[in-house]
Amino acid sequence: MYLSDLKVGQKAIVLQASISLPVKLYEMGCMPGEEIELNYAAPFSGPMCFLVQGTSISMRKELAELVPITDPNIKSLQNDR
Repeated sequence: MYLSDLKVGQKAIVLQASISLPVKLYEMGCMPGEEIELNYAAPFSGPMCFLVQGTSISMRKELAELVPITDPNIKSLQNDR
């Protein structure tokens, strides 16, 4: 599953990408292990706006298609161990 698959209001945990992502993404706080929420998605494959580490970030849908994610409940299960 990837960031581009989220619906508005859904949350996920960012996973380590198997490819090299732009450094700017990490600088904006979109790092593996962080919780991220989709706040807005423009129509016609336009930009997507996410909330991560208390900050709103925007990216093109094409970039969001490269960022792997998982269900946020998985992180809480791992923390319980």
